[in-house]
Amino acid sequence: EVSQPPTITQQSPKDYIVDPRENIVIQCEAKGKPPPSFSWTRNGTHFDIDKDAQVTMKPNSGTLVINIMNGGKAEAYEGVYQCTARNERGAAISNNIVIRPSRSPLWTKEKLEPNHVREGDSLVLHCRPPVGLPPPIIFWMDNAFQRLPQSERVSQGLNGDLYFSNVQPEDTREDYICYARFNHTQTIQQKQPISVKVFSMDSLNDTIAANLSDTDIYGAKPVTERQPVLLTPTGSTSTKVELRGNVLLLECIAAGLPTPVIRWIKEGGELPANRTFFENFKKTLKIIDVSEADSGNYKCIARNTLGSVHHVISVTVKGNTKIILNVVNLVLSPGEDGTLICRANGNPKPSISWLANGVPIAIAPEDPSRKVDGDTIIFSHVQERSSAVYQCNASNEYGYLLANAFVNVLAEPPRILTPANKLYQVIADSPALLDCAYFGSPKPEIEWFKGVKGSILSGNEYVFHDNGTLEIPVAQKSSAGTYTCVARNELGKIQNEVQLEIKDPTMIIKQPEYKVIQRYSQVSLECIIKHDSTLLPTVTWLKDNEELPDDERFLVGKDNLTIMNVTDKDDGTYTCIVNTTLDSVSASAVLTVVGKNTLKLLLLTRPNPPFDLELTGQLERSIELSWIPGDENNSPITNFVIEYEDALHEPGVWHYQTEVPGTQTTVQLKLSPYVNYSFRVIAVNKIGRSQPSEPSEQYLTKSASPDENPANVQGIGSEPDNLVITWEPLKGFQSNGPGLQYKVSWRQKDVDDEWTSVIVANVSKYIVSGTPTFVPYEVKVQALNDLGYAPEPSEVIGHSGEDLPMVAPGNVQVHVINSTLAKVHWDPVPLKSVRGHLQGYKV
Repeated sequence: EVSQPPTITQQSPKDYIVDPRENIVIQCEAKGKPPPSFSWTRNGTHFDIDKDAQVTMKPNSGTLVINIMNGGKAEAYEGVYQCTARNERGAAISNNIVIRPSRSPLWTKEKLEPNHVREGDSLVLHCRPPVGLPPPIIFWMDNAFQRLPQSERVSQGLNGDLYFSNVQPEDTREDYICYARFNHTQTIQQKQPISVKVFSMDSLNDTIAANLSDTDIYGAKPVTERQPVLLTPTGSTSTKVELRGNVLLLECIAAGLPTPVIRWIKEGGELPANRTFFENFKKTLKIIDVSEADSGNYKCIARNTLGSVHHVISVTVKGNTKIILNVVNLVLSPGEDGTLICRANGNPKPSISWLANGVPIAIAPEDPSRKVDGDTIIFSHVQERSSAVYQCNASNEYGYLLANAFVNVLAEPPRILTPANKLYQVIADSPALLDCAYFGSPKPEIEWFKGVKGSILSGNEYVFHDNGTLEIPVAQKSSAGTYTCVARNELGKIQNEVQLEIKDPTMIIKQPEYKVIQRYSQVSLECIIKHDSTLLPTVTWLKDNEELPDDERFLVGKDNLTIMNVTDKDDGTYTCIVNTTLDSVSASAVLTVVGKNTLKLLLLTRPNPPFDLELTGQLERSIELSWIPGDENNSPITNFVIEYEDALHEPGVWHYQTEVPGTQTTVQLKLSPYVNYSFRVIAVNKIGRSQPSEPSEQYLTKSASPDENPANVQGIGSEPDNLVITWEPLKGFQSNGPGLQYKVSWRQKDVDDEWTSVIVANVSKYIVSGTPTFVPYEVKVQALNDLGYAPEPSEVIGHSGEDLPMVAPGNVQVHVINSTLAKVHWDPVPLKSVRGHLQGYKV
């Protein structure tokens, strides 16, 4: 329903090579409201498709289809095409799309003389393929369409020629054929076969001698070794220019006997790791994704036993144009201000030009709210008529990039896009995300309320996202209910209600246990679950993380998995997975299958739990616990683990207390004040842990003042005029008594003599307001309860909130060292002016 200028969503590539035998499809898709209409230019003038029977435009689209398969000629449609998508709010344009049909011309007829070559000499067989579009792929084969073998001695160059560092008698043949494959037209053209005859004094016979002149015979000297010379490139130096992001290919091919070996180095640096590859028997150096840092001199060295030769290639990497539009589309309300910025990088630096609705901005209809300042368009007090699509064109000698960005001036009251009364269900203690997708111009402000008459939500227990979403990081049962989202701007207000339900987590209360089972017997693995009554769980069993075998011996019950007539292949790890629509839990156990002759192994299992726990010697801070071990089940008990429960602060939660060797059945335990203790003991052998013993009787220790203070005390400002003091609160049993509170104290370092203090409870943060900006404070937090204070706490140093630096560095100097290096120097700013921790300088 909201008007929106057009946006190009799909277009053909800038350089579009088409198959001349198939219909030409030039893509141009765009969105907008109302839906845009489309028009095209060809070679800069209006392209009237209604006057060409071979050209049609797809319905509800700007895509052109040129009918070549029904009599059209692809060559007749070569040219530069540009699409315009237009509606009442503006016009977006595509890139200039250059249409060129692929070409695969035949080789020109030529008379090829046989190549008579002395053994050991070098040879180059030229391919010289016809110029195609795009260039063809070159390869050499024989008459039987078999690729000719290549090696360090014989290989194809980047230009398609076949190079012989030295020829050998086995190189004699009459069917060296160069093939050119044109991928777009799926055709292959071949050059006439080339004949090569290799001769030497030892192999001359009457037939060959009859075909050679006296000069040839005279020149047929014995094979002699020689040092390398370069076949390509020629000379001692050359240059190469490549664009940033492209693949750099450098080539050196050498003649010589023995066959030279090629090595590459970069003068004054290293070849880039992970981006360097060697091809064609190290004759080609390939560096992918090059950048300006890859510029420099690259030296190839060809070496054999008689010497070496080298060639230096000076590589310059230039940056092709790259555009970054930091405001892609701008939605403003009448009277607002805004900017469009077009940042372009490149080497040479690109020039920036702006268009409005596809027309150069200098000749576009004047808009008093618009001012162009180089790469920026500044809008002031816009009106609805200011809506338009702007194009940024960044170009240099290597090409151009075009980006569309619209300015849409709207006056719209708020709308909430999230469905009304949407139901959210989450598991307790998990995050809850309640959506309030909205739209409006000016941008609406979002507020959340809970309940019909609830107050506005705020505080650390909520997170308010920019897209309107309300996040409850740890949703509790008490979080359930109706939440209302209100969106308002100067044109109106709207609200929407959503529902939040909190579900109990799914738990496996009886997990499958490790079992050793005798072959051909029956075993049952338990998986008893507890879940929210409104959720429907599904239970799945896996064996070794895969589905259970398709075997009728496996019986899946409601709370267990039974395996009948167990065999050796049933050995493995079995996992019970419980899924609901909101959560998933799993538990695993190992099943070991043994034979009759390993009965003792069969009886090896975890120990039975200890029993008859007794508490004696009760003191304020210690007690003695004793027990009787259970059966060790043929595997000696290695140790006992003692756990405790605090029924006063965390009923039902068991904590690790200590452990003792398996020969010990009594232990002296240290106690904390104001804890209602009960203990249990777990026996451990090499098979595993026993079930816990039955709990001991309870023992309530007397209250006392706290023994310790909160840990991890910090003072860090969140605003320029505050100090946020935080700490890690004491756990329940650390309180040592009822009425746990915290005394929070602070004073400005080296300024205040007296401490300022407050006493707070049930929090772990206190905010001191009205502080100077970024000054040091001494901070301490002391615990206290109804029986007194903890020991005096240690002090920590914190700082009030930071603010932006007040001054910029001065005396900035630049010294140009060379064409790729400059040294920048500046005076450091006074630390007092930083108003915070100095993190660095942005150059």
